[in-house]
Amino acid sequence: MAYSCQLMQESPLLGFPRLRFIHLFVLLLVGLFQISSGIVGQVSKSVREKALLSCDYKFCSEEQSIHRIYWQKHDKMVLSVISGVPEVWPEYKNRTVYDIANNYSFSLLGLILSDRGTYTCVVQRYEGESYVVKHLTTVELSVRADFPTPNITESGNPSADIKRITCFASGGFPKPRLSWLENGRELNGINTTISQDPESELYTISSQLDFNTTYDHFIDCFIEYGDAHVSQNFTWVKPPEDPPDEKQTIPFAWAGSDAVKAIIIFFIAITVIAVIAAIAIIIFCITVKFRRCFRRRNEASRETNKNLYIGPVEAAAEQTV
Repeated sequence: MAYSCQLMQESPLLGFPRLRFIHLFVLLLVGLFQISSGIVGQVSKSVREKALLSCDYKFCSEEQSIHRIYWQKHDKMVLSVISGVPEVWPEYKNRTVYDIANNYSFSLLGLILSDRGTYTCVVQRYEGESYVVKHLTTVELSVRADFPTPNITESGNPSADIKRITCFASGGFPKPRLSWLENGRELNGINTTISQDPESELYTISSQLDFNTTYDHFIDCFIEYGDAHVSQNFTWVKPPEDPPDEKQTIPFAWAGSDAVKAIIIFFIAITVIAVIAAIAIIIFCITVKFRRCFRRRNEASRETNKNLYIGPVEAAAEQTV
């Protein structure tokens, strides 16, 4: 019960030092046996939100004058209520709302990261000639700063078929964890870094991932912090194959479907056959014409020889001798 004694010392309980020590001594002895409950609660909120912390102690409004309520965080006072009059400590002024009717609860407005911690409510009731601890409740307040949606950027190509992407997020709390996921399967990221600003206590996280560009990908960057998370997705669609070289004999034929290719091949074959046939016909015609010309020439030569007179046979023989 040294905890309660400290509370009593920090509060203006009694005007006379001797009575103060008597009061603390009685409180130390009686309080060891009369604490009715110690309920531990959990409250989780984000920065700039409002947190409601309940003392979880029910009483009648007529009993306010015989109760003393103390709220403190660790070893520092937050507020006290004595005879129904609240007193707020300087660090919490202008952002604390006290609600007596709601189980001695109070609200912290505009939460900051330093508000996180353990808060304790102590209720004392005047019985006989001293105040006795009747109730003690502890509430754990968690404060987080929400990360924005992560940003995914392309970070170059380490090799021919490999692309690298980077996921980045900043300004969150508590300490985050980053995962790369594809179809529910966790991928192995690289160069993952986590840093914390010493003044704001906010975290920054980044990680990189390499993937093969020869097929499609649907990748998620998933960041967890406390009981919250944010994510961003990245889609990669395999680019189409490069078109054929424009210097080819048929610059557009092979870029189409199989049916188009078959039609083009058919027309090429027909064209080749037609050219060959035309050449054969030309050769045939030239050959026939040449034969006819040669035949006519031979016939003309024979007719000439028939009409030539060389004299009697005897004369010819004598000339030969």
